Amino acid sequence: MRSAKHLLNKFPTLMASNLDYLDPSLQSLEETLQAYLEAEKELSHAEIAATAATHTAPDSTTAFDQRPSTGSYPQHTEEAFQNLQNLRDDLARLREQVLQQLPVRDEWVKVNLGYGPSRVGAFRTNASGAASSETYELRVVI
Repeated sequence: MRSAKHLLNKFPTLMASNLDYLDPSLQSLEETLQAYLEAEKELSHAEIAATAATHTAPDSTTAFDQRPSTGSYPQHTEEAFQNLQNLRDDLARLREQVLQQLPVRDEWVKVNLGYGPSRVGAFRTNASGAASSETYELRVVI
């Protein structure tokens, strides 16, 4: 059985490791990660809107009243898909920024996203292990 003194000696180390996520040097990473998570939400909403725009049925009462002119296209659908592409580009840019700001690879980093300690990490996804084709998957645990 371990003594209480042994536990007391270990306690400060445990507390320090649990408070690592409050490190001020990680603040820019946290801000970029917050923007990344927000962009993910916006992309999800935009994908739903774009899908809804392509699946809307024409109103049966006006469908035969007037034909669209030759060469016309549904502008709302085009705008929805353009917005979708812009959000995908923003998300890719923010992902790269997060990957650049991470201090380590293949490990979790504790960050403060306002919910207590959260974790973020970039983990290698290629099975071959070739350095030239390394790709990383960004993982976030809130």
